[in-house]
Amino acid sequence: RVTLVESGGGSVQSGGSLRLSCEVSGIISRDYCMAWFRQVPGGERDPIALLDSEGHGDDPPRYIDSLKGRFTVSRDNAKNTLYLQMNNVKPEDTAMYYCAAIDRYYCPWHSGYDYWGQGTQVTVSS
Repeated sequence: RVTLVESGGGSVQSGGSLRLSCEVSGIISRDYCMAWFRQVPGGERDPIALLDSEGHGDDPPRYIDSLKGRFTVSRDNAKNTLYLQMNNVKPEDTAMYYCAAIDRYYCPWHSGYDYWGQGTQVTVSS
């Protein structure tokens, strides 16, 4: 059974930092494309940060433009855990954050992933 469990969300002031974690079990995360998504009430669940499978080579992470320079996605293979380091957060980063995995080398920019976590809420106040 595959499970993805996010943690680390909470309330933070604008300009602050948070680190989200996604503990993976049942699959080896380095063999999968891993991604972070976020969703606001009434909105779509959108991909924001992608980390290709290590089988695809040493690809750099990919981000939506509004996150470049502020958020960093990484993977700890020893812990089978995905992270999202969020720096200089803004009120518009307020959302439910989800991690996801898909059995591909190269991460797609769509929501058709195989496995999902339950989400962790991030709220940024101004």
